[in-house]
Amino acid sequence: MAAAVPGPPPPPPPSSPKATKQREIRRMKSIADAASLYCSIAIATVIILRAVREAYPLDIGDPSGLKAARQKQSGEPACDEIYVVGEGETLHSISDKCGDPFIVEQNPHIHDPDDVVPGFVIKISPISKNRKLLRVDRLTL
Repeated sequence: MAAAVPGPPPPPPPSSPKATKQREIRRMKSIADAASLYCSIAIATVIILRAVREAYPLDIGDPSGLKAARQKQSGEPACDEIYVVGEGETLHSISDKCGDPFIVEQNPHIHDPDDVVPGFVIKISPISKNRKLLRVDRLTL
């Protein structure tokens, strides 16, 4: 008795166009679900990082942020009276950092607030807990 020689595999059964379309739809849904999941994870990560960054700001010269944290707790001013502008700083960022909203008024040598460059020396008078900001309302005549 001779052994049967295996022949080529039988052809796959013909698939109907409807079955092919349903498979394609399922594949697209799974891709869309995965993309949606990855996007929601990315958005959640950005929100968390932003909240942490706002809660724990880092001082440019102090990468660990310890100096800013200690000053915030002790209530002492964040800047010395004489301040040297660093790389990437603006008057607005210095004002926020040092607690002095009147930098331009106290420094007559600043003609254009946009022309502040690194190395520029300015006078800082931060508003402390003891010094209150006086508010003057306009009088209507």
